[in-house]
Amino acid sequence: MRPFPRDLSDRSMVASAVQGPLVDTFGRAVTYLRVSVTDRCDFRCVYCMSEHMTFLPKQDLLTLEELDRLCSAFVARGVRKLRLTGGEPLVRRDVMTLFRALSRHLETGRLEELTVTTNGSQLARYAADLAACGVRRINVSVDTLDPDKFRAVTRWGDLGKVMEGIAAAKAAGIKVKLNAVALRDVNEHEIAGLMEWCHGEGHDLSLIEVMPLGEVGAERVDQYLPLSEVRAKLEERYALTDIPFRTGGPARYVEVKETGGRLGFITPLTHNFCEGCNRVRVTCTGTLFMCLGQEDAADLRAPLRASADDALLQTAIDEAIFRKPKGHDFVIDRTSRTPAVSRHMSTTGG
Repeated sequence: MRPFPRDLSDRSMVASAVQGPLVDTFGRAVTYLRVSVTDRCDFRCVYCMSEHMTFLPKQDLLTLEELDRLCSAFVARGVRKLRLTGGEPLVRRDVMTLFRALSRHLETGRLEELTVTTNGSQLARYAADLAACGVRRINVSVDTLDPDKFRAVTRWGDLGKVMEGIAAAKAAGIKVKLNAVALRDVNEHEIAGLMEWCHGEGHDLSLIEVMPLGEVGAERVDQYLPLSEVRAKLEERYALTDIPFRTGGPARYVEVKETGGRLGFITPLTHNFCEGCNRVRVTCTGTLFMCLGQEDAADLRAPLRASADDALLQTAIDEAIFRKPKGHDFVIDRTSRTPAVSRHMSTTGG
């Protein structure tokens, strides 16, 4: 990777391209932005966070108006897909104000998709409002359909409320995709049943390998279930055909002949997806992470607040994209007992 420019002429050259598309040094266009609106969550999933989390003081968070301005700055640079995340984004007070504000970019056509990743706990309350804001597709995290096991995995979650939320989203005309983290000795024997339920309801399902982010009070090497192993077991019962379908994220999809549905595999460890990475993430405090699996970050809050226009902000974004790394270095094994990065997934944005 080329070093970041140090002299003023190089830096001004970076800044002069401020109105152009965001392209990193490996030729990858950044068209997908994931923005965490809060680090707080009403669940405590065993692979995501500690049971006893210390969350950020509310005054450290960007305001909803600042989040709108920040997202809009990325949209002006060619971001076509915007996903709001958390924590649990729907626990942020007045969060629908932000959805309504951002929906203007759908109306102008500058944004192709405004979407959200949620645990579903608040979805019954907000599904109709989300649909009214132009949200046409959402991701809901569900790792098991067993209510007791769901409570154990999430520590605090109520599967019944999540199912009500999924039903409400479907009734509102929102396409639902379920995300399930594959966990050894937890849900590995339920994956086929979860897939059949999803496809029977008209939902897609994506399986995700557990990622080594933050201390969670459990050994991730014990949680880790390679999706290559999961796929091999599924292929003993189902005919899986690779298909070119993409949603803009890292999932690689297959069609399941017996169900007629789609199944996605998100494999940060067994088959990383870095070569085609089109994504960056912004935290609820305005920190831009150019890679989920690296610590390098850029502060966007300071330039956002330093000026009423976006010149400083756009320069900071350009300089950060210039540093976007080629890929992550996720490892889970018995010799790597500490997380690849110290921050929790809920801090970065799920």
